[in-house]
Amino acid sequence: MPDNKKPSDKKHPEKPEESERIKRAIEIATKAHEHQLRKTGEPYIIHPLAVKKILEEWQMDEDTIIAGILHDTVEDTDLTLENVKKEFGESVAFLVDGVTKLGQVRKNMKDLDTYLPETRDNFLRLMIATGNDIRVLIIKLADRLHNARTLSALPPDKQKKIALETLEIFAPLADRLNMGRLRVELADLAFSYVDPKRYNYLKNLIEENNKQAAKALKQIEQEVSDLLTKEKIDFEISGRIKSVYSLHKKLAKHNQNLGEIYDLTALRIIVPDITSCYLALGLIHSLYTPMNERIKDYIAKPKQNGYQSLHTTVITKNKKIVEFQIRTREMHEYAERGLAASFYYNEQKLTENYKEGKIQHLPTNLLWITELQDAAAKLKEGKKVDLRKLRLNLFADKIFVYTPKGDIIDLPKGSLPLDFAFRLHSEIGGHVVGVKINGKMSNLNHRLEQGDIVEILTSKNQTPKQSWFDKIFTSHARQKLRQILPKE
Repeated sequence: MPDNKKPSDKKHPEKPEESERIKRAIEIATKAHEHQLRKTGEPYIIHPLAVKKILEEWQMDEDTIIAGILHDTVEDTDLTLENVKKEFGESVAFLVDGVTKLGQVRKNMKDLDTYLPETRDNFLRLMIATGNDIRVLIIKLADRLHNARTLSALPPDKQKKIALETLEIFAPLADRLNMGRLRVELADLAFSYVDPKRYNYLKNLIEENNKQAAKALKQIEQEVSDLLTKEKIDFEISGRIKSVYSLHKKLAKHNQNLGEIYDLTALRIIVPDITSCYLALGLIHSLYTPMNERIKDYIAKPKQNGYQSLHTTVITKNKKIVEFQIRTREMHEYAERGLAASFYYNEQKLTENYKEGKIQHLPTNLLWITELQDAAAKLKEGKKVDLRKLRLNLFADKIFVYTPKGDIIDLPKGSLPLDFAFRLHSEIGGHVVGVKINGKMSNLNHRLEQGDIVEILTSKNQTPKQSWFDKIFTSHARQKLRQILPKE
């Protein structure tokens, strides 16, 4: 296979030279943390510099990188927020303040026995507080990644506590931001401390499987490469290794039957454009027998976090079962680094809107951010926020349902027809008289399921009712209903 067909990281722009502002931030952080040590015995400055490096790898903007360098200074040193604001501006100070608030929340965590439910509520409070700028969460993820990489320096009880939090909160958050590479690393690192025996067993299982499959996989890779080259399709092809925690979860779904896990052996193909994705899919199906029920088109219908790719599982001539993932370079970057991959280029214009509470045109997969902003606004006004509902909406599994025209709508599992209606538009939600699900009349208490085709019936004469709150699951729909209810 020609070298230019192999995957390469050369697509990334070269690291720019450090600016004077970044150099100044390092100087200030080094002085502020001068007499502090990490649990490893190393100078504390190693941690913020590691966070800086991670944020640079994610290609975040300069203010975010500076805030990452300074993220522990206000909480742990004599440096004040006013000092940060004076030296680096309001944006950096805002980001440092957000990360500081999270540190304060974590100090008030309960004992391990009640840890996970309490952690989720406390973490949601943080997310609400920092929901005005998503970069605060990205800095916290970088901070958590380095801490997870150095967990070995902590005593066992703290290792497990932080690992549990990482597994239950931060890995799912990375997934919501579609930061796939980060999600995998956080989940596997955490799982190795939460259940080391199970982790090592599955890790050995994957390694043994990969060893046995290596020769066959190389032959399949060569056959596919020859065909794509013959058809003049530009491509990169590489193996994709199954993560330990992902296998753990899949085995739980399949009663620990390894024979039902078809994506242990997988190949990933990256092509220049969407047309080439479908051409490559067709060529692979001409070469091998596809398992029809395992063909997934996440390009036409992306996952709720924005992930796009074609997935297909095939049976080769030698009866080997192999999964292929086919995507464009842009899709691959987003699948690996998610919001962080596109933030600097595509989200810069939204930054001021985040701060001013004017998010209006976020993609569907980021609508949960508006839920945080709605909650933040309520708290500022002294109103109550139902953390239980918000927690369900943020951490619940998602389902995909369809309009009669085939448009895809993602909703938290447990959603009802009125949630669907209000997601479409407040005007539709306010005039609902009935619902058809999969072509049949149903009622507004019916829980929607994956793949349902939902048709909302409306009438101009219908007005929204207080009793509809009992037929709503999502906080988004509840807020929209409150806005349009007749004033009594």
